[in-house]
Amino acid sequence: MKTISIIGLGLIGGSFALALKKVGIAEKIIGVDKNVQHQIEAIELGIVDEVAELDKALSQSDLVVLAIPINSIQNVLPEILDQINDKTIVMDMGSTKAGICKKVLNHPKRKQFVATHPIAGTENSGPKAAFPELFLNKVAILCDVEESEKEAVKKVRKMYQSLWMNVKTMTSEAHDAHIAYVSHLSHITSFALGQTVLEEEKNEEAIFDMAGSGFESTVRLAKSSPEMWTPILIQNRENLLDAIDAYQTQISKIRKMIEEKNTEDIHQYLKNTNDIRRILNK
Repeated sequence: MKTISIIGLGLIGGSFALALKKVGIAEKIIGVDKNVQHQIEAIELGIVDEVAELDKALSQSDLVVLAIPINSIQNVLPEILDQINDKTIVMDMGSTKAGICKKVLNHPKRKQFVATHPIAGTENSGPKAAFPELFLNKVAILCDVEESEKEAVKKVRKMYQSLWMNVKTMTSEAHDAHIAYVSHLSHITSFALGQTVLEEEKNEEAIFDMAGSGFESTVRLAKSSPEMWTPILIQNRENLLDAIDAYQTQISKIRKMIEEKNTEDIHQYLKNTNDIRRILNK
């Protein structure tokens, strides 16, 4: 893949470009972004070799990477598949997969599309937030691979592996169900915690002075981009509503224990939950 075009030059797209450059995957990386400031920064920071309009980028590309909000992916993906030649591969990096895959299920060039989700990110956004190690030792999910050309899947898998990512495959529906609990719900709880403190604690100086590492780490995700997360929450709403209901059940349980001053049950509840350490440390 000599020429790679990356549509969307924010944290994910920019970091992907820098990572590809670091391992020497592409001879040329073209950036596409509607935000002129992002174009300028991507050139100045050496993220891409050039910026171009979408049509021009597609005509030159061996690989097209969609690193834009998922609603934008759904809108532009069919048009991109319409325009590419028979050898170009298209992949997305969206955080939900089922809606995107359904959008192009019957497209004549569906085989040239590989649905992916590199599970990596920070609370920051824009080209200045990008760094090449973002994907290091993280997991990349490839979805509905039976709908894609085997050679396309092989190339995308190899590319992620070259960035030291652990590649897994699953259906788009399974992906969205799992990601609701292990990613999307954590963002919801972070936003909710941040909003609770903003509404209930009017003393900003007290927030600044008393916020410890626990608060900072829990509320960190509340600084994430609304432009990216609004469509994610809408697209994965059914799975996320189930996750929120399950979370609220746990909140109600521990609230009742605290209300009743049930020291023994609280201790056992916390002890049982400590088992998450074993899972995450595997």
